[in-house]
Amino acid sequence: MKICTPNLPLRAIYLAAAYALLAGSTGLFSINSWAQTPAIQKPGEPVTLNFSNAEIEAVARTMASITGVNVVVDPRVKGTLNLVTEKPVSQTVAMNQFLAALRLQGYTMVESAGLYKVVPEADAKLQSGGVTVSEGGPSSGGAAGNQIATQIFKLNFESANNLVPILRPLISPNNTINANPGNNSLVITDYSDNLRRIAKIIASLDVSNATEVEVITLKHAIAVDLAPLVLRLIDSSAAGAPAGQADTSFKTTLMAEPRANTLILRAANPARVALVKSLIEKLDQPSNQGSNGAAGNIYVVYLKNADATKLAATLRAAISGEVRTAAAPSGAPATAGAAAGPAATSGGQVQADAATNSLIITAPEPQYRQLRAVIDKLDARRAQVLVESLIVEVNTDKAAEFGIQWQGALGNAGDGVIGLMGTNFGAAGKNIINLATGGGAVAPGKGLNLGAAQRTNGVYVLGFLANFMESNGSGNVLSTPNLLTLDNEEAKIVIGENVPFVTGQFTSTGGASGTVNPFQTIERKDVGLTLKVRPQINENGTVKLVIYQETSAVKVGTELAANGPTTNKRSIESTVLVDDGAIVVLGGLLEDKYSGNQDKVPGMSDLPFFGSLFKSEARSRNKTNLMVFLRPLVVRDAAAADRLSTDRYESMRSGLNNAQPLNNSVLPINESPLLPALKAPLAAPLAIPAKP
Repeated sequence: MKICTPNLPLRAIYLAAAYALLAGSTGLFSINSWAQTPAIQKPGEPVTLNFSNAEIEAVARTMASITGVNVVVDPRVKGTLNLVTEKPVSQTVAMNQFLAALRLQGYTMVESAGLYKVVPEADAKLQSGGVTVSEGGPSSGGAAGNQIATQIFKLNFESANNLVPILRPLISPNNTINANPGNNSLVITDYSDNLRRIAKIIASLDVSNATEVEVITLKHAIAVDLAPLVLRLIDSSAAGAPAGQADTSFKTTLMAEPRANTLILRAANPARVALVKSLIEKLDQPSNQGSNGAAGNIYVVYLKNADATKLAATLRAAISGEVRTAAAPSGAPATAGAAAGPAATSGGQVQADAATNSLIITAPEPQYRQLRAVIDKLDARRAQVLVESLIVEVNTDKAAEFGIQWQGALGNAGDGVIGLMGTNFGAAGKNIINLATGGGAVAPGKGLNLGAAQRTNGVYVLGFLANFMESNGSGNVLSTPNLLTLDNEEAKIVIGENVPFVTGQFTSTGGASGTVNPFQTIERKDVGLTLKVRPQINENGTVKLVIYQETSAVKVGTELAANGPTTNKRSIESTVLVDDGAIVVLGGLLEDKYSGNQDKVPGMSDLPFFGSLFKSEARSRNKTNLMVFLRPLVVRDAAAADRLSTDRYESMRSGLNNAQPLNNSVLPINESPLLPALKAPLAAPLAIPAKP
C-alpha cells in the first residue's frame, strides 16, 4: 500500500503525469495560475484535469497533491480511468469527480482520522467511515456524495422490520441495511448521496397512520359480547397477511364500554375502520326473541375467573334487593337449599352451571346489560399474594460446675459397724455415696473428674471425688415457609410430624380365664410448623393479613414418658397491615434465664483457700431469641407469577446441582436426582382457547 503525500512542488505534479505516460497512458493537467506560481500549487486554486487511461494509483497521487490530503491506495486497487474537465474546477469538485470515477470502477474512498483510503467497494463498509444519527430526516453528515458512510435512522412510528424489504433494492449489493428491533432503528451503510435519498423516503414513510378514536353506539347487540367476536374476525383476516406486513404496531383496538353499550375503535388506517364498522353494522341486529315478554331472553355467560355458583348467589341478591342472609318470611320454613335455586324477581333469573362455570340469565335486554356490566367487573382476574414467613430462633446455653466430695471410713478391720466422715452433695455431679454404693455401675458427672479409692475390709470404695465442668451450647434455626394464595382466600401449610398422644386407657380381666385385655385411646396431633394466612389487597397498595403461625416440637427426653410426650409450643395469631414487598415483625420471644445451685458445709466452706474442699456449686444461663418476620408480595398477572415460579425453580435446581456427591470409583452411586432444565415452552403460559 502506497501513501500519496500532499503539498508537493509543481515538479512532482509533472512527474506524476509523466509516470502516468510511462505506464502506457497520456495524461496532462493544468493549473490556471501557473504564470503566477510556477513552483507550488496554492490552496483553493481551480484546476483542469485531463487524464486518459491513467493508472488509478498515479491519479490518486496527483489528487493528493492537488487537494492537500493524505491518500492511501489498497494494493488490490488496479486499473485505469479517464478523468477530464473542460474548464478549471475547484479542488472539491475535482475530488468529487475523482470519487465518481472510482465508483464506476467498483472502488471508493473512505476517510478515517484524516487519512483517505482507496479500497474496493465491497470492503468499504468494514473500514472506519463517518457515522451519523438522524430521527428519520435527511442526513446531516459532511461526507461527499460519492463516499461510503453509515447512518442510523431512528423511527418514530413505522416498524424497522417493515422498511427493510422496501429499502433493500435501493441500496447497492455491496452495502448493507440492518434493522434493530430493540430501539426500532435502521443502520444503513451506502454512498452519501444515496443515503440522503433514502432519508427522504424514510421521512415520508415514518408517519403515524393510526386513525382517531371512533365511538360506535350499538342499538341491539351487547357491547361486551360483540367486541370479542369482531376482534376474532379481524385478527383472523390479519393472520393471512404477507410476511412483510406482519407488524402489530398499529393493530386494531376495539374495547367495550358497557355503561353506555358502545364500542371504542382505533385502527391503523381508514380502510380498516370502515371494515370494522361494516362488520359491527351487520352483527348489530335485533334478536328474534321478543325482549318485552315476562320471561325475557335467555343468555349464557361463560366466566373466566369467578366461581359461577358464588357469583350467581351475589347477582340474585343484587337484583332482588334482598340480603342473602335475611331471615325467611313469617310462617315459611327456612331451608338450606333455598339460596341454590334461581331467583325470579324484577323479571330476571340467574342460575349457575357448575360443570361449565357459566351463568344462565333470563332477563330483558336492558336488565341483561346491567347484569353483564356487573359480571364483567366481578369476573376480573384476581391478584395473588405470596406470603414469605421467616422464623428465626437463636439459642445460647452455658453451664459450669465445680465441687469436691470426699468420704472416709472410721473404725478397724472386722468391726461390725464402720463410721463415715466426709461430704456429699447433689448440686454438682453425682453424689459420692451413690457412686460408691453403685458398685461402679453409676458413672461420675460430666467434665473433669478426679477421684481416689480406699480399701476398707478388703473392698475398695470411692473416697474422694473432684468435679470440674464448663459447657457452652448455641443453635440457630431458620424456617422460611412460603404460601401463594388468591386475594381474600385462606391458605394453610403444615410441615412437621403426626405424633400420637394417649387420651385414655382401660384394662379388663377376662373372668375365669384370667386374661387381661388392655385398651388405650390415642389421638394424633400435628407437631411442627403451621402457617395459616388470609390476605386482602387494598386499593392503596397495602395488604391486610389475618395470620395464625405455630411452631411446636416434642420436648427432648419425653418421647417415651408414661403419660405421653410433652410438646413445646409457640404460636402467634394476629391481623396486620403491610405494604407490598415490605417486611414486618409479627412478634417473638426474648428470654434470658439464669439458675445457680450451691451445696456447702456451713462454716468450713467459708475458710480461705480450704473452703473449696467443703462445697459444690453449679451455674447455668440460657438465652433464647425467637422472632417471626413476614413479607407479602402481590402477584397481579401471569407474567409476574411465571417470573416468581421460574426464580424458585432455578434456585432449587442450583441447590441440587451443588449437592452432587463426589465421584468415587469404589462406590457405584456417584450422582443424585436433578431437576430438569426449565424450557421456554414450559415457562410460558398455556394458550387456552376461548369458549364458544
